[in-house]
Amino acid sequence: MFIEETISGIATAPGEGGIGIIRMSGSLATKIANQIFSGVKGKKAVDVASRQVAYGNIIEPDSKEIVDEVLLLIMRGPKSYTREDVVEIHCHGGPIPMKRILELSLQYGARMAEPGEFTKRAFLNGRLDLSQAEAVIDIIRAKTDASLRMALGHLKGNLSEKIREMRHGVLTMIAHLEAAIDFPEEDIEVMTAQEVKGSVETLLKEMQELLATKETGRILREGLETVIIGKPNVGKSSLLNALLKEKRAIVTDIPGTTRDSIEEFVNIRGIPLKIVDTAGIRETADLVERLGVEKAREFVATADLILLLLDASMELSTEDREVLTMLANKEAIVIVNKSDLPVKLEMDEVYTYVSNKKVLKVSVTEGIGLEDLEKSIVDLVYSGKVEQKEGAFVTNLRQSTLLEQAKEHLEASLLTIDQDMPSDCIVVDLRDAWDKLGEISGDTVGEDIIHEIFTQFCIGK
Repeated sequence: MFIEETISGIATAPGEGGIGIIRMSGSLATKIANQIFSGVKGKKAVDVASRQVAYGNIIEPDSKEIVDEVLLLIMRGPKSYTREDVVEIHCHGGPIPMKRILELSLQYGARMAEPGEFTKRAFLNGRLDLSQAEAVIDIIRAKTDASLRMALGHLKGNLSEKIREMRHGVLTMIAHLEAAIDFPEEDIEVMTAQEVKGSVETLLKEMQELLATKETGRILREGLETVIIGKPNVGKSSLLNALLKEKRAIVTDIPGTTRDSIEEFVNIRGIPLKIVDTAGIRETADLVERLGVEKAREFVATADLILLLLDASMELSTEDREVLTMLANKEAIVIVNKSDLPVKLEMDEVYTYVSNKKVLKVSVTEGIGLEDLEKSIVDLVYSGKVEQKEGAFVTNLRQSTLLEQAKEHLEASLLTIDQDMPSDCIVVDLRDAWDKLGEISGDTVGEDIIHEIFTQFCIGK
């Protein structure tokens, strides 16, 4: 696909750094670089071989003023990220040199790149499909090694290949049914309705297995929304510090030390936890603390996982009973803290509230039981299965919604077959499923969806 305009943008993060990169893509990229770059011994950009680096200066052509000392890298299409000519100018990472070089590239023929436009061109030019393009932003935003591994697998094509196989299976069924419709007199091998039914049922099983990864995929991509709750002085802040392995929250023996919520990302064996330490839940006359308690209740309502702390050295209190009742219909782990002290907590009563929840005995200050807590979190995320090191995951709402819709169309085709309806009716359902799968890969997606996806990217990517 030929795109006439040449785009330019700063590809490195805003602020100061050792290196800043201005990236151009398009048919004029090398020509623009040729006008503003002067290499050692007069070498020009057009003389630089593809995938080689040249040292020199960016020169303001009219005044001949040196803007910055740079390295120039040219990657000529189609062997580039966008399959177009791509030029990268590596300069010093201050905002002024980057801004001036960007302005020169715009002055001599480029236009400012839109967010995600480099990756969008890679998609439009056939280098990436849509699920691979989405993996690019997942790589940039990855919080843990597991998140990165999943995103890299998708960039490599793990999900794309799975969707492609499903589409091929549906298309094969369509082709056989249409051949029987169009050439009834010809001696063509066709699939009977029952054979199509068997193929659809097999495909539905594969879809369900892929859909089963959506919660794990979402968590690895976005993080597990986790809230620590309990009455004051039960060890919530100590637990946050222990998981972070640093003293992030203030810990004292004075109840009510934490009056507002503290949010941090914690890496638990590759799983990103977006963890919130909340104010202790209790009745209080202190306005600030009361607002913190109300906020804690709000976090409980929306969290993916609740870590409820109880104090093993104290009898169950009114506050404890209140927070225990908040766990109904919620994913939660009950942590009985201070288990190294003489036990006064009535565990039988605790189990009446949380008979279906995981209950762990720990001592946060002594580091006892924290490994069991980490393992419980991992088991929860992977549904007790062996962790998947790589493979296809459904990672966002767009993918899961389209896969669900494709599944519904396949289920409709089974109903059509069972009702002994004509083959062309079966084909309608199968083709709808094929189209929905194509939207995941981008083969049948509309321009509005493409625009929405790429606007999530930063400029320069």
